[in-house]
Amino acid sequence: MLEIKNYSKSYSEGKKAADNVTLTVESGDIYGFIGHNGAGKSTTIRAVVGVLDFTEGEIFIDGHSVKTEPIECKKITAYIPDNPDLYENLTGIQYLNFVADVFEISAKDREERIKKYADIFEITDSLGDLISSYSHGMKQKVAIISALIHNPKLLVLDEPFVGLDPKATFTLKEIMHDMCKQGTAIFFSTHVLDVAEKLCNKIAIIKQGKIITSGTIEELTNGQSLEEAFLEVYDEK
Repeated sequence: MLEIKNYSKSYSEGKKAADNVTLTVESGDIYGFIGHNGAGKSTTIRAVVGVLDFTEGEIFIDGHSVKTEPIECKKITAYIPDNPDLYENLTGIQYLNFVADVFEISAKDREERIKKYADIFEITDSLGDLISSYSHGMKQKVAIISALIHNPKLLVLDEPFVGLDPKATFTLKEIMHDMCKQGTAIFFSTHVLDVAEKLCNKIAIIKQGKIITSGTIEELTNGQSLEEAFLEVYDEK
């Protein structure tokens, strides 16, 4: 579903934020992307979703090139950034309907999906309020609902659990599992290794822009905790 081939990104001073990154996320995968701050996680994620331009390498989503077929890629992708930047002069329901309009979701489908996820995240009663009045956690919930409204084939998340309360965190994990059972591919970054170990079936570890190891949870941990395996491989490289 997602194929990153030899992707590199350099900034003006010549430093490579991503250096020859190659990985594949298949349908049904929950693929964790792990590394310290500044390792290249967000740079890679922003390139995948078309926010950040790049010249080295290729990225494909369901066989479509992010470079040459950006619209086709965006139609089947959803992105939840670590700090959701929503239109704060709209109400929650206005924003969700705006996103549904962009993806040409029918009135019936959007009504059903908005109700389903708003009820699950317990924000139905607040959808008529301005987004500017929302807490960070509330904004995160609206961002999550907006990402799910078109049933994406690829869900990309950057630190998705930041700002969510424990119940909402549990709910999002359940949604992610359910989506993968339906064939969605999920690619997300996180600093919370316990979450990654329990949630993901595959992991890639990035350091100074380079993938230093990747594979299934079983392959990477080999009887250890993910935290122990992470620290061991990170110190070696």
